[in-house]
Amino acid sequence: MQEQLIAKAKELLANGSVNRVVGWKRGEFTYDITPAVFTNAEELDSAFVYDIWCGHNLSKYLVDISKLEGKTLVFLKPCDTYSFSQLLKEHRIVRENVYAVGIECEGKADINKVRALGAESVLSAKEDGDKLVIETLNGEVTLNKADVLAERCINCKSKKHVIYDELIGEDGEVLDSHRFDQVAELEAMTSEERFAFWQKELSRCIRCNACRNVCPACTCENCVFDNPESMISQKAAVTSFEESNYHIIRAFHVTGRCTDCGECSRVCPQNIPLHLLNRKFIKDANELYGEYQAGADVDRKYPITDFSFDDPEPSIVYTRGGNK
Repeated sequence: MQEQLIAKAKELLANGSVNRVVGWKRGEFTYDITPAVFTNAEELDSAFVYDIWCGHNLSKYLVDISKLEGKTLVFLKPCDTYSFSQLLKEHRIVRENVYAVGIECEGKADINKVRALGAESVLSAKEDGDKLVIETLNGEVTLNKADVLAERCINCKSKKHVIYDELIGEDGEVLDSHRFDQVAELEAMTSEERFAFWQKELSRCIRCNACRNVCPACTCENCVFDNPESMISQKAAVTSFEESNYHIIRAFHVTGRCTDCGECSRVCPQNIPLHLLNRKFIKDANELYGEYQAGADVDRKYPITDFSFDDPEPSIVYTRGGNK
């Protein structure tokens, strides 16, 4: 598909339909992918890539880029379109300045899983049906693609693009995802067990802010965590409470707007399963206020910013899955 995307980008740049292209390029290593802006055919031919490593959600980059003069072409995987739609709902993207092309996605690889299965020092990777053939410094390694998929791809919520101007490939369907299974396992623990679980995970946080910076739902120009007068802007946690405080507050801030794209967990250098915090909030909201998927459309209000007299009062009494 990479050739198709490059051809489409060249076509739209050449006929003046767009002024720039937001896509992916390779970094120092074959799996080291980074979002990039391309402005001509030469840049596309030399650097543009789309392969099994391109899991990055490009929608957030449009918050700033869509304000530039002219039109921007962006390639969006199905899950990315939910974030794009949500950002449109929040008036964070200038829609008329974006040409969105939906593209198929059959899942992206997690380099940590690849390494864990013996493929160290990866030089290149090629998809071959349901296999991933990897060339390493120590020779060729063939892995089952299903064994190295990122968690968000294993529990993919949808192959359907919710918004686009043009589609390359086939559109899919909303999937019967098992993404809340691990949340249910955590809920089944005792409070002491849950506390120990999160204390262990969050204690590894180094406050690099990568999760916040990549999150499509975190678009505040002035963040409370950067305010030196807030008493929470320091990088190093002084107490164990502060280790958790940052992530709990951030999860609250994106409640109802998180599309569960999984970018927070993908970029975390400490491999903290931050997506589970967000999924817990999504699961609770669904059970209390009815099923809702952030970004599924640009019209429906999300529960946290909507109100009806039938809403449950969780702090008083409620029955999950109902309004009483």
